[in-house]
Amino acid sequence: MSSPAPRPRDPDRDPGLQPERTRLAWRRTTLSGTVVAVLAVKTVLHGGASAAGVTAGALCCVLWLGFLSVAHRRIRTLAATPSPVAFAPRHAAAAVLCTVAMAVCGAALVL
Repeated sequence: MSSPAPRPRDPDRDPGLQPERTRLAWRRTTLSGTVVAVLAVKTVLHGGASAAGVTAGALCCVLWLGFLSVAHRRIRTLAATPSPVAFAPRHAAAAVLCTVAMAVCGAALVL
């Protein structure tokens, strides 16, 4: 089987804008995580403060801080150089771990 022919470059696309778009996507994702953490705290406070609820809410906040740290490190890297380096696998894994764990904590609070 032969490999597909390379796609021609789009002359209207400016690859120099990709780091800016990626930086904005990280900011939007950080904002979404902030909303999740705030809603987790609100759920704990309004649902009756059980030990499990407080633990899940506190863990959600700690995970949000971890994600915030990874995101801001990436945002600074994207802003610092015109041609940013690839995202380190351990940082990507940390971002995924924080996101999935926050979802699990949120589900635990709702159930």
